[in-house]
Amino acid sequence: MIPPPDSLLRYNPPQLLSRRPAPPAPGPSGAERDGGPGAARTDRAPLSPQARPPRSAAAVEPGKPPQELLNVVLPPREWEEENRRWVQEVSSAPSTRQDVVHLQEQLDLRLQRRRARETGICPVRRELYAQCFDELIREVTINCAERGLLLLRVRDEIQMTMAAYQALYESSVAFGVRKALQAEQGKADMEKRIAELEEEKRELERQVSEQKARCEAIEQRENERRQIEEQKHTEDVQFLKKMNQQLKAQLESIITPNK
Repeated sequence: MIPPPDSLLRYNPPQLLSRRPAPPAPGPSGAERDGGPGAARTDRAPLSPQARPPRSAAAVEPGKPPQELLNVVLPPREWEEENRRWVQEVSSAPSTRQDVVHLQEQLDLRLQRRRARETGICPVRRELYAQCFDELIREVTINCAERGLLLLRVRDEIQMTMAAYQALYESSVAFGVRKALQAEQGKADMEKRIAELEEEKRELERQVSEQKARCEAIEQRENERRQIEEQKHTEDVQFLKKMNQQLKAQLESIITPNK
């Protein structure tokens, strides 16, 4: 028999619940019918030990016998192996102070052996502490059913709180991943926009440079044309002054009689 997974919660020895007939092997050969080396065998297909979900503390009656009360609070685990169904109930034997000390030692040993993390989220540490808490509920329920049921309510409340925190954590992680993807997408869009603006800036700077060069060329041409016109104007003025003086001299020579 494949033993169920070891647990800090104390169980009674497993008991055979039922036996199922083995299904016949399809199409056996002659050697198989004779029981030779190739005879058909029933493959062992054990199921992982399962336990029925525990009931809430409000649905449990404290007046039941200890074993029946424990079966309701901490349901037995069942599994199948070689067409046999086994069941293992929680032990109803009371615990001593030495058992509690041994439970603490086993808890520390398994935390170290399974390399559970001391801080942060650790499924291994959570599983071991849940088993230890179930064992404490078992020990307390045997001595005082009402106290055990109160501890059961505390355990259920802790589990609901942990489930709520887990759902909140998963939703926050999904929200963070979604925001990160959106930020990454927004970052790509912003980088593309920045590249477009930089290209537009370079184009505008090129146009500004061309316009400045054009303005400088126009100013230079205008300065040269103005200098030429000023020089031509100066020459015309000098020529007219000279002509005026000559005409004035001729006029005076005509008007003034010869002495």
